Amino acid sequence: MRSLDTRKEKERSRAKREDEKRHRDAVIARQGLDQVSDGDWHGSAGRFLLRWYSHSTHHQRLLLATQDGIVLAAPPKRVSVGREKHLQVVARLSAAEATLADPFSGEFGTRMLLIRFQDGSWLRVETEELRSNLHMYVLRQPSADN
Repeated sequence: MRSLDTRKEKERSRAKREDEKRHRDAVIARQGLDQVSDGDWHGSAGRFLLRWYSHSTHHQRLLLATQDGIVLAAPPKRVSVGREKHLQVVARLSAAEATLADPFSGEFGTRMLLIRFQDGSWLRVETEELRSNLHMYVLRQPSADN
């Protein structure tokens, strides 16, 4: 349908998307969400991040959300073909330790989610797609953040 828009309509649409992106980027920077974590290496998130990386040097992780908590899996070392076959559980976080949250409560379509620890510290994780099934799961959960 957008291909039938007039030039002015296309320009307005493009300008609106750019404004939304600038607003989203400003909110991300203002909240410090352009960082991997809250930066407190003594907090639960910082200590968890250090342990998490010690289990696997591979940069990608599989994150599963369950009613009982969060499970993370990763290949034991860098592999390029069939890495899914080599995944091993490297961490489990109970719901009492940490929860998943959409930092924007669904306002923006992003790949970003946060693992929020009970002490207030957090880690940013990125999904492979916008508004992933994981985002939808998080947004359906009752919580003060969402």
